[in-house]
Amino acid sequence: MQTPREICMKLLVNTEKNASYSNIALDKTLTKYPMLRDVDKRFISALYYGVIERKITLDEIIKKYSSRPIDKLSDAVRQILRMGIYQLLYMDSVPDNAAVNESVILAKDNKNPAVSGFVNALLRNFIRDGKKLPSKNSKIYNLSVEYSCPEWLIEMWLKDYGEDVCLSMLRSSIGRAPVTVRLNTCKFSFDEIVLQLKEEGVNFVVSDAVPDCLELFGCGSIEKLTAYEKGMLHVQDISCQMCVHELEAKAGDTVLDMCSAPGGKAFTCAEIMNDEGKVLAFDLHEKRVNLIKSGAERLGLNSIKASTNNAKVFNEELPLADAVLCDVPCSGLGVIRRKPEIKYSDRVQLSGLPNVQYDILCTSAKYVKSGGVLIYSTCTVLKEENDSIVEKFLTEHPDFEPVKLNRFTDYKQTITPDMFNSDGFFIAKLRRKE
Repeated sequence: MQTPREICMKLLVNTEKNASYSNIALDKTLTKYPMLRDVDKRFISALYYGVIERKITLDEIIKKYSSRPIDKLSDAVRQILRMGIYQLLYMDSVPDNAAVNESVILAKDNKNPAVSGFVNALLRNFIRDGKKLPSKNSKIYNLSVEYSCPEWLIEMWLKDYGEDVCLSMLRSSIGRAPVTVRLNTCKFSFDEIVLQLKEEGVNFVVSDAVPDCLELFGCGSIEKLTAYEKGMLHVQDISCQMCVHELEAKAGDTVLDMCSAPGGKAFTCAEIMNDEGKVLAFDLHEKRVNLIKSGAERLGLNSIKASTNNAKVFNEELPLADAVLCDVPCSGLGVIRRKPEIKYSDRVQLSGLPNVQYDILCTSAKYVKSGGVLIYSTCTVLKEENDSIVEKFLTEHPDFEPVKLNRFTDYKQTITPDMFNSDGFFIAKLRRKE
């Protein structure tokens, strides 16, 4: 049987080659090895996510100590070196000798017999130098290496938010994100849900940021909990729950969720409405619509009707709504802790997003009835996808006005992870004038 490190190395190679989502790739791989011990699964997960999260840092170290350009190394050797350096720097439970020796063993499977010696020398030279990070006379470069964040993103955060907020976002971009759930209190009492979680040995704290929200600890796979199977809860970040509360939806209202899949915000909205009214949830693809339907069925929410729809194109068959949620596709740079590969996205490819986002917002606005609420939101922290979009919209749509958010001092707010230990998020609240 393959060792945990060998499994991890091959998974990293495949993830990079196929540009896979890390969470999906890891889940599929661990499912293939049911005989793995839990301790080995945890080790693979920690090493796998850690290497992806710290790729810039690891590659700068390789560049410093390698006699060959990093892009000339084979995929396997590159990942072996990254894994070895990651263990040396960030895994205190792994002795230095073990990190080096296990890396050399992996390298011996390479067709070139000199590779194992190359790996051994590079890692030992790094240790001999005190495991210091590379540095230059450049603040941006040094921050990039320390936090494994692209320089262009650091420069943008500095420009948009200033040094203090930028440093805060860099610190919170590293490490595991919290696991928060929204309780289905329209079908179960708060006490019923809490009792069920306690019976299953789940540790939790009650959030003081939003109602009916818990942060769970050490619960393993949430999908395997009886509380989950019974429909007592669904996974949702605090920032997303805050966003839904700003809709101010009431029992009997009609709400449109224009870019809904997998449906978490629609679920929370239906629960706040006590499952009375209509929550019309849409996605472009039927497969993702089915995720919304299955989630609503598990939670016993009958007010949710999910179907396909192109959010960029006006659909005259849709009703006017009391509230419309326009949670648009975005760069996702607020959820780096959950999907670390996002920060390595091609800057050029992201440049077309604002046009798509603006088109969706303009189309979504047409469904808002007089006096109705329109929420624009993203899970990114780039002003060009957030503030700039809503400011342009208000300039070009005089029939809408900004409305102060209930939780914050303005009509729009960038939620940075340090504020609530949540994902990075953006919310803007608008209303069609009566």
